[in-house]
Amino acid sequence: MFNCKSVLVTGGTGSFGKKFIKIILNRYPKIERVIVFSRDEFKQFEMSNMPEFVGNSKLRFFVGDVRDKERLNRAFDGVDFVVHAAALKQVPSCEYNPFEAVKTNILGAQNVINAAIDKNVKKVIALSTDKACAPVNLYGATKLCSDKLFIAGNVYSGSHGTKFSVVRYGNVAGSRGSVIPYFKFLIKSGAKELPITDERMSRFWLRLEDAVEIVLMAFEIMHGGELFVKKIPSMKVIDLAMAVAPNLSLKYVGIRPGEKIHEVMITKEDARNTLEYDNYYVVKPSFGIKILDENYKNGKLVRDGFEYHSGNNHDWLTVDKMKVMINEL
Repeated sequence: MFNCKSVLVTGGTGSFGKKFIKIILNRYPKIERVIVFSRDEFKQFEMSNMPEFVGNSKLRFFVGDVRDKERLNRAFDGVDFVVHAAALKQVPSCEYNPFEAVKTNILGAQNVINAAIDKNVKKVIALSTDKACAPVNLYGATKLCSDKLFIAGNVYSGSHGTKFSVVRYGNVAGSRGSVIPYFKFLIKSGAKELPITDERMSRFWLRLEDAVEIVLMAFEIMHGGELFVKKIPSMKVIDLAMAVAPNLSLKYVGIRPGEKIHEVMITKEDARNTLEYDNYYVVKPSFGIKILDENYKNGKLVRDGFEYHSGNNHDWLTVDKMKVMINEL
C-alpha cells in the first residue's frame, strides 16, 4: 500500500512513531519517503542516528509543531498518508497546563485536518486512547474532542476526497510515560516497595508492534469515519507489579485525580453503532456516512448495553505473559 507513496507521521520521534516507521521501511521497500514531523530537533537528531535509521535516504526530518498551520501546510505537500500521533499525553501535565493541552490536542488536530484536506492527502489515521472514552481528565477530554474532529473531517473534505479514521487502544508496554519504565526506574533507584493506586485497578495492555499492526490494518480497510478499537488483553495493576518486581512489597497510595478503576474503550452509548469482528471493533459515526453501511455488512452488531472496558474483558494477561512482554522490550 505504501510502495511509491509518501507517508508523514506527526510526533514521529515518539515510541509509536519510531516503531511504525521502522516497520514500514522494512515492509515496503519501494516506499517513496517517510517524513518525521515533530517539534524536538534533538530527538530527531537522536532518531536519525539510530542503527535502523542512520543513512536511510528515504527518511526526512521536518521540525515543526501541529499548532503551526503554515508549517503543516508545507510539510504535507505531496504527502499521501498521514499518521497523527502528536499529542500532550501526560495526565497530570494536562491538568496543570490545560490551555497547552487544548492548543496541541484539539487545535493541533484541527490544523492537521485542514492541512490534509488542502494538500489532498489520501488517508489520515489519528491515534486515540482509552482515556478518550467517557473521559474524567482533561487529557481524555481533549482526545475525545480530537476524535470527533477527525471523524467529522470526512464531511469537510468534500471533493478533495481525504479520508479520516481513528484508532483507539490502551497502554503500550514500554512506551514513554507508561508505568513499566516508571517501576523499573524505582527499582533501579533502590526502592523497597512499589506504589499502587488501588488493588482493583485494571488496564488494557499491548505491545508497540500490536499498535502498529492495527494502524496498518486500518489504512488498508478504512473508508472514512470509522473508529477502530483493537481487542487487547487486560491486567490488574497489582499483577503488573508482581511481574516487574515479585520480591518488592506494595504501597497503596490511592487513586490520583483523573484516574479510573477500569479504562473504557467502548461505552454503552456507542454500542448501537458498534460492529464486532474477530480481532477488533468498528464504531461507526452517529451521523450518516452511507459508504460505511455498504462496506461493513460482515460485522456483527454488538448487543444492546454492550460496554468494553478493562474490567469486563474476556482476555487477561497472566504474570508470566507480562514477564515475557517485558523481556521483549
